[in-house]
Amino acid sequence: MIIFAIDLPSIIKSLEGRTPIHILNWAIRKYHPRIAIASSFSVEDTFVIDIATKIQPNIKVFYINTGYQFKETDIIKDVIRKKYDLNLVEYFPKLGIAEQSLKYGEKLYEKKADMCCRLRKVEPIKRALSELDAWITGLRRSQAVTRKKIDVVQLSELGNQTLVKVNPLVNLTRRQVWKYTMDNKIPYNTLYDRGYLSIGCEPCTRPVQQGEHERAGRWAGKGKIECGIHNFTKMRKTK
Repeated sequence: MIIFAIDLPSIIKSLEGRTPIHILNWAIRKYHPRIAIASSFSVEDTFVIDIATKIQPNIKVFYINTGYQFKETDIIKDVIRKKYDLNLVEYFPKLGIAEQSLKYGEKLYEKKADMCCRLRKVEPIKRALSELDAWITGLRRSQAVTRKKIDVVQLSELGNQTLVKVNPLVNLTRRQVWKYTMDNKIPYNTLYDRGYLSIGCEPCTRPVQQGEHERAGRWAGKGKIECGIHNFTKMRKTK
């Protein structure tokens, strides 16, 4: 773990409004090799991977394999891994699905969605982040009300560990992400062609209807739109 003595407000001010290429170049040059991309192989994540691997081909990419992912997600993961020769590391929950069902009952995602997310997503990502000083996400402010106030760079605390979280796409729209994807011929998850705008675990994800926000298809009817991966750490104030 590194000791942070950085002027976070000044860094945010210098990077806010800059291009994803500029932001990623700053982050990778500063923190490599203890920086990684957190990827679910969404269109945002593959956008980040496309740029980041041009800066540092061997940058670590980590993926949380919940065991509940769509087969289409497994397919695009393998396509992107081969295309970019990714330094890809997968993290798995401590309990397999069968073991989890024996301990907590079947279809925990229906009965206690938050607990299921903690077991299958949050616990593995804590292990992934314990090996890093900084991580990169594909978060955008326009994705959901829960993401409207995220900064381009954040400091978060995980136990006694402090991490830099870099969000190079914060100001981009969905249209801009797709334009880059199409212009650069980046492969994408075919579920997007079937109305899925945000893709998570298969049992908890449905297509989005016209007029709904991007993450409306996640945990529909359960009153939640975040799995916990992006809000389990304590965020440090910018001032």
